[in-house]
Amino acid sequence: MDNSAFEILADSLLDTLEEAIGAHADAERQGGVLTVDGDDGTWLVNKHAPTRQIWLSSPRSGARHYAFDAASGRWQDTRGGDDLLTLLSSELGLSLAWRPQ
Repeated sequence: MDNSAFEILADSLLDTLEEAIGAHADAERQGGVLTVDGDDGTWLVNKHAPTRQIWLSSPRSGARHYAFDAASGRWQDTRGGDDLLTLLSSELGLSLAWRPQ
């Protein structure tokens, strides 16, 4: 994936998350960083262009890195854990969905 494709996918993901989470919790995006304030603390979701990854900092699961898997259309944990939306849905108690554009 080239830089342009990564930026499009990452921005689409962050926009979708801000809108979906913002209906239930305090979610604010500034540039490439989405901050979510919840009952358990603060989640940070940001795009990391040099590695073409989405990085998550969670008060529940700690720090994780996600790379886009074109075959599944998901942001997969680089260490083999749940994909990003599955993990965030579980931790935030929401049903989150996103499709690559």
